[in-house]
Amino acid sequence: MKTKKRKKSSRMHGKRMGTHGWGARKKHKKTGHRGGKGMSGSGKRADHKKTLVIKLYGHGYFGKQGITSKGTQKDKTNRINLQQVEKNLKKYGKKVGDKFEINLKSYKILGTGEVKNKLIIKAKEASKSAISKVKKAGGEIILPTKKEMIVLKETKNKEKK
Repeated sequence: MKTKKRKKSSRMHGKRMGTHGWGARKKHKKTGHRGGKGMSGSGKRADHKKTLVIKLYGHGYFGKQGITSKGTQKDKTNRINLQQVEKNLKKYGKKVGDKFEINLKSYKILGTGEVKNKLIIKAKEASKSAISKVKKAGGEIILPTKKEMIVLKETKNKEKK
């Protein structure tokens, strides 16, 4: 027959037993000293929870990042450098004769990098340096006319609404 062991609380009587074996009295009061369940108490002085939070959410969890006002919208224009276009000619376009035809209608072409091949690029926008570099190499950048741009903007506004 197995002997029954009494609960710890009923055995803990007498001198210096206010803690019932939990060390300091404050340490066995549910989750109060830890700041609560889950993410509660993970504020300014919660060093004991930092390791958990960083493991779950990464180092970007604490602190503020950047300054934005309510009306500020991020410019989400796709941009590509001539350097990338030159490296990945087969990916972006096809060879027609001695020139490469590249269709990047939703991109703005930027002028970083050198142009060695003759490129015909269809793009939304292009920087002055990109246009001059492509022309110097014997190619061209075809941009939409102002009328086409107005139509594009109107269709985008309708899509947003």
